[in-house]
Amino acid sequence: MSVSSTVASMTRESMWKRLEAADDVDVLVIGGGIVGAGVARDASRRGLSVAVVEMNDLASGTSSRSSKLVHGGLRYLEQYEFGLVFESVSERRILMDLAPHLVNPLGFLFPVYQGSRHNLLMIRAGMWLYDGLSLFRSPKRHRQLSSKDVETEEPALKSEGLKGAPLYYDCSTDDARLTLENAIDASRHGAIVTTYAKVESIMKGPSGRVRGALVRDLVGGRTKEIRARAIVNATGPWTDATIALTNGADAKAAHMLRPTKGVHIVVDHARLPVNHAVVCYHPDDGRVLFAIPWGDRTYVGTTDTDYEGDPADVAATRDDVRYLLRATSAYFPSQSVVEADVISTWAGLRPLIAETGVSESQVSREHQIVVGHDGLVTIAGGKLTTYRRMAAEIVDTVVRVLEMSRELKKELVPSRTDKDPLPGGEGWPEDDDHAKVAARVREASKGAFDEETSLSLAGHYGMRALVLAERAASDPSAAARIVAGRPERFVQVDFAVEEELAATLVDLFLRRTQLFLRDHDQGLGVVHAVAARMAQRLGWDEARTSAEIAAYEAEVARSRRWQAEP
Repeated sequence: MSVSSTVASMTRESMWKRLEAADDVDVLVIGGGIVGAGVARDASRRGLSVAVVEMNDLASGTSSRSSKLVHGGLRYLEQYEFGLVFESVSERRILMDLAPHLVNPLGFLFPVYQGSRHNLLMIRAGMWLYDGLSLFRSPKRHRQLSSKDVETEEPALKSEGLKGAPLYYDCSTDDARLTLENAIDASRHGAIVTTYAKVESIMKGPSGRVRGALVRDLVGGRTKEIRARAIVNATGPWTDATIALTNGADAKAAHMLRPTKGVHIVVDHARLPVNHAVVCYHPDDGRVLFAIPWGDRTYVGTTDTDYEGDPADVAATRDDVRYLLRATSAYFPSQSVVEADVISTWAGLRPLIAETGVSESQVSREHQIVVGHDGLVTIAGGKLTTYRRMAAEIVDTVVRVLEMSRELKKELVPSRTDKDPLPGGEGWPEDDDHAKVAARVREASKGAFDEETSLSLAGHYGMRALVLAERAASDPSAAARIVAGRPERFVQVDFAVEEELAATLVDLFLRRTQLFLRDHDQGLGVVHAVAARMAQRLGWDEARTSAEIAAYEAEVARSRRWQAEP
């Protein structure tokens, strides 16, 4: 049997048709970020009928704008949040098994200088505590480096006053793809996952309990009333706005959030050559930042500032970029990284639970689940690393709500979200040999892919990369590079549209590939070619194609808006 025959089609239009045909569902999930997708996966695997509605693309908010790390949160030890760290390192281990292609060990170097706020002895004790909380199941055991060792490992790092550095391990990830694979697995278990579907209003029954929602298709203009026995609000920075739709929200829950903005900048790896993620204390305020290797690029982040604007318009400012560059200059003075070196930026909001009297960085990353008087189940707070556990807790809450209302009419089964791999991880080699998978991908492409592309696709798609290889083997246009000299191929455009719900150029450039962030001109040089290919597959006319190009150019301009600021 061909590999490609095992993949179910997952187009946006097919999902809308399923939504229109649906009578009612057990659970309506509002929000298609990592938590919403995780809830859909968990609930559908238990046997509940599920619909997800997302007003933009999957992971278009916070879930594609994180630091792209699956980590325990070493800095939370300073705040004595041992429970959060233990939960995080436990989930890190699980995610390495569920998505070995997406969650990969990454070394973190923690340089300690003369006059640092923590001395080497204290940090060493913290490292043992960190490993202990993971039950000594970290990707690799930490080790201590002398100042001379550090100079060998990270020659660009400032050596003046350097006392030494622990080297410990957490994981990197592709946050948008982690979200997408949860949604794909949910769909395989019966969930309806609908994008560009905005909730216009939330409906209530005679008892005053939420009973469904009126949803509008932002692309086609159609509307659909979805009846649901339970509703989950997993809208991240839009949490309070979603609660307000019920017109009877608890006063306490009406202002749950204190959103903070996190900004990252991307530069060429040659301009900031780091071999590990380097932990930095910002020279101005002492906030923890990272300089993280990212293939042929390096990114630096993140900021942490209160944000009160439109969540849909969050973007880097010049002050944000300069703040990050000051830290870069302090730790890598020989590199002289300047504003002109910044290739791209991204900015996202942390949907943190409101706290007063503490700084932005001190706001807890713990999550909270609230059930309103009207039965709306809301999740706020939390972090990417613990999404799976949060999702399980939310579904447990939904089940209790359904049992109390006597609306649970079926026998449920365990979800096994902690055991069964995500789609790209199915069949991944037990020795976690990426090169072995890449070799299979290259072979399946029949020479269409080189080693670089094969390794890139294996890391992005896992074992699903074999499907792309088969397609490219039979279609030279699909095997062609999108950008000269880069590994991305046009088959990824086709696959994004036909199997991964991509509906716009922004979806494709920013979240299905990372050309928006990695390419030197953020994909603007190839936008017309990509638009033409998407137009063929989605039936866009000339006006729609032009509008898509304009929308993508506007998204790039928004990410560069800081350049025009004084």
